[in-house]
Amino acid sequence: MASVSYHISSLLEKMTSSDKDFRFMATNDLMMELQKDSIKLDEDSEKKVVKMLLKLLEDKNGEVQNLAVKCLGPLVGKVKEYQVETIVDTLCSNMLSDKEQLRDISSIGLKTVISELPPAATGSTMTANVCKKITAQLTGAIGKQEDVSVQLEALDILSDMLSRLGGTLYSFHSSILSCLLPQLRSPRLAVRKRAIIALGHLVLTCSGNIFSELTEHLLAELKRNESTSTTRTYIQCVAGISRQAGHRIGEHLEKIIPLIVQYCNVDDDELREYCFQAFESFVRRCPKEMDPHISSVMGLCLKYITFDPNYNYDNEEEEEEMMETENGEDEEQESNDEYSDDDDISWKVRRAAAKCLEAVVSSRPDLLQDFYRTLSPALISRFKEREENVKADIFNAYISLLKQTLPTQSWLHSSDASGKDDIPLKMLQNQVPNIIKALHKQLKEKSIKSRQGCFSLLTELASVLPGCLADHIPALIPGIVFSLADKSSSSNMRIDTLSFLHVLLCNHQPEAFHPHVKALLPSVVTCIGDPFYKITSEALLVTQQLVKVIRPLDKPYSFDAKPYVKDLFSATLKRLKAADIDQEVKERAISCMGQIIYNLGDHLSTDLQPTLKIFLERLKNEITRLTAVKALTLIANSPLQIDLRPILGEGLPILASFLRKNQRALKLSTLNALDILVKNYSDSLKPAMIEAVLTELPVLITENDMHVSQVTITFLTTLAKIYPSCVSKISGSVLAEIFQLVHSPLLQGGALNAIIDFFQALVLTKTAAMGYPELVKQLTAPIYCSGSAGASLTLHKQAYHSVAKCVAALCSACPKEAPATVNQFVQDVKSAKASPAVQVLAFLFLAEYLLLHSLKEVISSSPADSLTPYVEDIWALLFKHCECTEEGTRNVVAECLGKLTLVNPAELLPRLRKQLSAGSPHARSTVVTAIKFTITDQPQPIDALLKGCIGDFLQTLQDPDLNVRRVALALFNSAAHNKPSLIRDLLTSVLPSLYNETKVRRELIREVEMGPFKHTVDDGLDVRKAAFECMYTLLESCLDRLDIYDYLNHVEDGLKDHYDIRMLTFIVLARLSVLCPGAVLQRLERLIEPLRATCSTKVKAGSVKQEFEKQDELKRSAMRAVAALLTIPEAEKSPAMAEFSSQIRSSPEMASLFESIQKDSASLPTLESMDMS
Repeated sequence: MASVSYHISSLLEKMTSSDKDFRFMATNDLMMELQKDSIKLDEDSEKKVVKMLLKLLEDKNGEVQNLAVKCLGPLVGKVKEYQVETIVDTLCSNMLSDKEQLRDISSIGLKTVISELPPAATGSTMTANVCKKITAQLTGAIGKQEDVSVQLEALDILSDMLSRLGGTLYSFHSSILSCLLPQLRSPRLAVRKRAIIALGHLVLTCSGNIFSELTEHLLAELKRNESTSTTRTYIQCVAGISRQAGHRIGEHLEKIIPLIVQYCNVDDDELREYCFQAFESFVRRCPKEMDPHISSVMGLCLKYITFDPNYNYDNEEEEEEMMETENGEDEEQESNDEYSDDDDISWKVRRAAAKCLEAVVSSRPDLLQDFYRTLSPALISRFKEREENVKADIFNAYISLLKQTLPTQSWLHSSDASGKDDIPLKMLQNQVPNIIKALHKQLKEKSIKSRQGCFSLLTELASVLPGCLADHIPALIPGIVFSLADKSSSSNMRIDTLSFLHVLLCNHQPEAFHPHVKALLPSVVTCIGDPFYKITSEALLVTQQLVKVIRPLDKPYSFDAKPYVKDLFSATLKRLKAADIDQEVKERAISCMGQIIYNLGDHLSTDLQPTLKIFLERLKNEITRLTAVKALTLIANSPLQIDLRPILGEGLPILASFLRKNQRALKLSTLNALDILVKNYSDSLKPAMIEAVLTELPVLITENDMHVSQVTITFLTTLAKIYPSCVSKISGSVLAEIFQLVHSPLLQGGALNAIIDFFQALVLTKTAAMGYPELVKQLTAPIYCSGSAGASLTLHKQAYHSVAKCVAALCSACPKEAPATVNQFVQDVKSAKASPAVQVLAFLFLAEYLLLHSLKEVISSSPADSLTPYVEDIWALLFKHCECTEEGTRNVVAECLGKLTLVNPAELLPRLRKQLSAGSPHARSTVVTAIKFTITDQPQPIDALLKGCIGDFLQTLQDPDLNVRRVALALFNSAAHNKPSLIRDLLTSVLPSLYNETKVRRELIREVEMGPFKHTVDDGLDVRKAAFECMYTLLESCLDRLDIYDYLNHVEDGLKDHYDIRMLTFIVLARLSVLCPGAVLQRLERLIEPLRATCSTKVKAGSVKQEFEKQDELKRSAMRAVAALLTIPEAEKSPAMAEFSSQIRSSPEMASLFESIQKDSASLPTLESMDMS
């Protein structure tokens, strides 16, 4: 301690030196000392350091002053509160000094101190006291208004403080307001501007009364309309407040909007610009309250987007249809000479109107059809705009419109993606010719910004409506070539052009481009050789697509690709050989060359083998091996049957070794490559090569990674068909792993189907060790044993389904063996001796078998009579069991009923519907669950029938029985996930029942005594959980049919509910942040509180380990939601959010959790790479 104070006093001594360098170095050393965490100052040193630094603020040397100010930051945390107050007092009084330099340096000092004060959430009283001191001084300084620069600095610091610590100044809010309002009438515009910024920060934290006082004041002033200049300021202020605290201004909009509409008609361009900026912020921040005003705002925007009073677009409407003229240079000047173009600010009005339209379009997807009727033609007619900045915003508004038109559910099967009406797409299709007409000439303009805008718009258009530009390609090609070849183009311009060309080539038929290859190719080839790696890499992507175009292998074509092969090949080869280039270029050169060989390999003659050798080299390199595997897969699959023999001998062992590597993507791609090589090159592969690969496979089949297992088993199926003898050698080890998978609770979807295919292939190899009886025995053994006394193995219910499916598949592969097996299972169902496990399996098997057969019968169109007796018998048997008290059995019965209904929907679906009115709740729940099993994600004959009657089954959401309501929710969830079209039109009637189930019911919570402890049980929890799961599913498939604000009310309740529900609502919240950031922003204050509560809970010291783990998981999930909220661009502006994020940063435990979550989300796989089966 003593040594620190001695060191510091020696520094202080040097600071008094007359030599400025000594003072500078000493201050610098002090800075270093203060930044150390370990430093502790005694009272005397504190006093001296503070005194010295404040003195140095007035130093003659500017550099010393600057350093002294920087020292104040770290000093704040190291000295006692009263010292900080001394610093603040001195700085505030310096602010009023006559010396400008001292004022400036002191205001920097105050900002530094404010930024270093600990956030209010940490409970420090210092922050509150210091802030109050500063505020009192600042409001005084602002009110005096003798010197404008003092006022400006003071307003700046006040804004700073309100934005960081607004809540702490609660008691001052009223005086701050009365200090700021008069500044809105200041003669100096800069003062008004800063006052508006400060008010914006004030409204984030002020009470409702103060907010109302402010709005009343603004309304009164707007009505008074003392002068246009002040009215402009008040409109800017309203817009500023709305941007900062949109959710609060919503209730006042009824009064504000008519006033602003009225001011739009005043002939003052700046005033109009501010009016539109205000509208834009209302539309973005209060979409719900703006609903009644949208049409009038849109009308004004459309009127003023064409507002160009001083420019004559040469009456082109009369001469030609719309916008064919290109003359902009020789427009007539206004007759009176005193008007000059520099005074013309009408472009600001047009720009503000365009931005406002963009806000309307992006916040109201429900009005798409209206937009295409009125707004789209109006925007297209303004593509001729002469002012570059305005044109950019008009393009942006149109791009927003196109983005809204993109069908949202790309992940749904196309059969069901008709959820969104196609009408907007048809309307857009009809407007494409006008768009091209308005744009194609602009592609050759000098202005780079204009051209980039055109390409962005066209790129979006080609993605939204693939194929829509086919007739217009001749009009676009000259523009594309111009931008690629234009020497004055920036590199970004060329990259944008190439990426548009790529989208164009991907989304249109090859023959559309054939007449233009000659014109396009040279400029693309030049870009491959460009020194800038980003251009090269885009050009290689385009080339890869171009190769598919000049020689499409999947259809007849008359185009001769020969003349172009040499150029494409040699340009790509040069990049493929280069070792010293960017990683991205390396990878794209490999993929591009793979495509060239796939499509044009037969034109390469002697160049082919040396190029394949390069691929072999790239396989051996760790950085390029994954891309090389994918390229080889492509080449091996080429219909040109490229000769790969020269590289197979060396290549196959390398591929086999990749299966041992700990890189999942590499394993998957390698399995895929091997599968295709075995299919297409079986005659060139020696058994020894195959066996080397086979030994790597058993290890890959494990329930830890179902997707790798699935791909491995698919490959084994291929091997079983082509090399049955090799497979029989390792069948023991592989089968042991596969049986383990079949009996695993995790098996489903793609992996299960792969196993079924494998068994069917295996049975047909006719190898003794793996015949039909042996396989069936191995599959069913654990279930038959489980009934016996000594059985320790109990299987998960999922395993019964898997086994039933596998046995049914084996039966259908071996029709001779089937009848015996079917009879055996029918006996099991009827037998009284059979254990429940065996009966469950028997039911499931029969349902699967009948379903498989009925599908086969349908396909081969022979009558399904052979099945009819079975169906009736089994239906009767199932109905006997449908009121069973054991829920597991009821579920199995329901699944079998569902699958049987698929066999003959027209007759059986009405029977199920009749059962709805059956007396017992058990029977009702079985029937509802049965319907769930008739809904699959593939189109089925039953769909049309289901659509007609699913409403009746969903009526059970109001059933008096809790369990029936739960299964009804499960049915609703399944429909919303797999076939949204079934329920989209019923949402208005179903949503109230769904939301009703999210509420906590007190009457369902009971106390159970467990020994000396009382334990509460909530019987309604499962139903609430099912309801929130449905809500999550609806976000993905029916977002456009939800009132998102109503939806958010229920999410808010869920955030305070039981552990399981909170876990679900955190996920919902994270998804909402991506899908409807605007609505979430409006509710941010209310959503953050429960998140903060969850993140800062402490588990009681003596709790069990599970309790700690549970809380940990909950915190992680809450923190994920926080991280998602922070991705909304304006979230940090909310004081609650800002305070919470500073609390996270200041708590080591929360900070490390937050960091680990951000790392996780950065490394998460994208949706494409996840197994979505």
